[in-house]
Amino acid sequence: MTELLELQNRVRELERRLYGQSGPGGGKIADGLIKVQVALGNIAGKRERVKTLYKKIEDLMKYLDPQYIDRMAVPDAMKLEFILAEEQYILSQVALLEQLKTLQPYLDSEHLKGVTAQASKLQALSQIHIKQQDQCGEITEESKRLLEDYNKMTVLLSKQFVLWDETLSQLEAAKQTKQISE
Repeated sequence: MTELLELQNRVRELERRLYGQSGPGGGKIADGLIKVQVALGNIAGKRERVKTLYKKIEDLMKYLDPQYIDRMAVPDAMKLEFILAEEQYILSQVALLEQLKTLQPYLDSEHLKGVTAQASKLQALSQIHIKQQDQCGEITEESKRLLEDYNKMTVLLSKQFVLWDETLSQLEAAKQTKQISE
């Protein structure tokens, strides 16, 4: 009976929201719902298949439950085997929880609570660190470029010295042949 009263109150609230306080006469939605319910009742009363379906709705809901298959397919002995197979894992988790419980005072210490006060300083230091990393990357790239330029210059100078050496050797050879021929 209380459910019926609650439903009536909800319908009245819905009508009040739809039509306002001074809207058309109350009960329009309730009347419409009653007509629909009567029509469905008449249809259901005339049809045996619908009556049977109403009776089996509870069974249908039970079969639609996702855990129903687990309850039917997996016997209790199998569930026990699953638990026993995971025994070592469960025991390790228990040990970790006990260790966490013993360390709880450290987690609740004033030192860790004070960390939030230092967060702004840490944020500023993080920004400085990121900026310095960027600068370091730029310096590394510049150093690589300068090293490549140095290597290119060394190769060019080596080629020039070889060319000058060949030219000097040719001039000396020409001078010696001139002195021998005189």
